[in-house]
Amino acid sequence: MNESLIVRGAALVDGSRTDLLVRDGVIVEMGHALSASGATVIDADGLLALPGLVDLHTHLREPGFEQSETVLTGSQAAAAGGFTAVHAMANTSPVADTAGVVEQVASLGDAAGYATVRPVGAVTVGLRGESLAEIRAMASSRAAVRVFSDDGKCVSDALLMRRALEYVKAFDGVIAQHAQEPRLTEGAQMNEGVVSGELGLAGWPAVAEEAIIARDVLLAEHVGSRVHICHLSTAGSVEVVRWAKSRGIAVTAEVTPHHLLLDEELVRSYDARYKVNPPLRRAEDVMALRAGLADGTIDIVATDHAPHPVEDKDCEWGAAAFGMVGLETALSVVQASTVETGHLAWTDVARVLSSAPAAIGRLGGYARGVVVGAPANITLYDTAARSVFSTPDLRGKSTNSPYLGRELPGRVVTTIHNGYATVLDGALVDPETVARAAGAHRG
Repeated sequence: MNESLIVRGAALVDGSRTDLLVRDGVIVEMGHALSASGATVIDADGLLALPGLVDLHTHLREPGFEQSETVLTGSQAAAAGGFTAVHAMANTSPVADTAGVVEQVASLGDAAGYATVRPVGAVTVGLRGESLAEIRAMASSRAAVRVFSDDGKCVSDALLMRRALEYVKAFDGVIAQHAQEPRLTEGAQMNEGVVSGELGLAGWPAVAEEAIIARDVLLAEHVGSRVHICHLSTAGSVEVVRWAKSRGIAVTAEVTPHHLLLDEELVRSYDARYKVNPPLRRAEDVMALRAGLADGTIDIVATDHAPHPVEDKDCEWGAAAFGMVGLETALSVVQASTVETGHLAWTDVARVLSSAPAAIGRLGGYARGVVVGAPANITLYDTAARSVFSTPDLRGKSTNSPYLGRELPGRVVTTIHNGYATVLDGALVDPETVARAAGAHRG
């Protein structure tokens, strides 16, 4: 590759300012007035240099649902949001429950080049919850899967969950559980409570999430394995995870940006953009989630980016699909819900959106941050910007964003993935240039 890049005058999360010299995809020097013959220079004056964002929970839909998203368009949306690595969930068609499918997804990500795409393997065959998928084969494949999840469906069978935890322990993998007791949520449409009663919509009780989390942390303790809780959404769930961590159980948890900002009152509009799994909860839950993220009970923020075609969301509430897109807006929503409310500093944001998810997903160098010797995965972010989010800001194939028409803070100006730019001045670098740079980096 033998290419050099200088990022000039960036602010780091500790408040210091520096130049960054990148060569062959690695940060090789930090300091002031750096120079290198023939280097491309990016002016970062007034911008915050965050370590490239890492999403542990993304739905890229390919193979099988390319009308909603593809690995290319999803990774472009990721780059536009400042992400340099995403974990692609297994609920594709065919399901990512074999080595062949996860290798296909990884290869598509490599070819696109906008972000490192790490497949998440299914826990059970076909996500049916009946028998374990080819966990060992996926872990041993070229995709080197370390995260396994039936997300969208709960592994509700306790014996299967125990066996899965035992399997992944052998290679330091993790089971990422979609905590939803199916018998308690049959036909559920929104959070169970006063608002669901007023609207006449079937309620989704908090205990359906909390009971599964309680069971699974005890199973993880019993077998001595790692469990990760997807899209935690209730105050009670925060308390269960806090209790488990106090016992030394190897549990980690994520919260989505939308659960940090939005609450069930929005469902009164019957706008299906607000229909999501798990549902938007009470304002009290939102505050508990922010507090849990601030005190470390919740480890990371993950988007649960869930694209859908227009016809699946532009319909009556009961018929609409669950899910929201969120890659492009994640950093802005985290700024609005946690930084501007005093819950997190930018050093914390770097942790919950980069180093911690990288560590959970076993992404190696991604967990190191913006330091000499680390891979050059960098997000240059204008924290002072404010703008109304609109459809042209969406870079994926679907438009089911709950933030359209809402003013959000911050703007991703430049995204650097493995030493080459995927976004410059807010615009995506063209696919041919990115693919060529990605190929040179791999070469």
